[in-house]
Amino acid sequence: MVRGGWRVLYQQSTRPLTLSYGLADSPAGLPAWLVEKYRASSDCGGDLSSRFSDDFLLTQASLYWFTRNVSTSFRPCYEYAQGLTRRVERVDVPTAVALFPADLTRPPRSRTERTYNVTRYTRMPRGGHFAAHEEPELLAHDLTESFRTHR
Repeated sequence: MVRGGWRVLYQQSTRPLTLSYGLADSPAGLPAWLVEKYRASSDCGGDLSSRFSDDFLLTQASLYWFTRNVSTSFRPCYEYAQGLTRRVERVDVPTAVALFPADLTRPPRSRTERTYNVTRYTRMPRGGHFAAHEEPELLAHDLTESFRTHR
């Protein structure tokens, strides 16, 4: 993980309710939290507006705020850390992996192949955790190429 990703994961996996109550009750805290996460987990070089419009960020904050779902977004981290979710032992389905340089994790191919049947492993030249929004063309091309071999 990069750029403080471990701290965020630790916080979400050990104290999700502390975050949940504060973010669900603060119309200023929730967007501040989200903006910081988008800045830290994207390939924006510190300039958030180079990747995300204000409308996009406000839409994301609104989705969490009006649905009151920020706490449920932390549950997977917490459940995995507490052993409530079983670890995946092996996935034999052909798997394509796209690694974006500013993503939270970038596991080496050898590690990924221990769990997945990796048939395509692509190191992308740019992009981050929100690759579908940041680099939709790169992601679409990689998806197309990965499925091409399975026609």
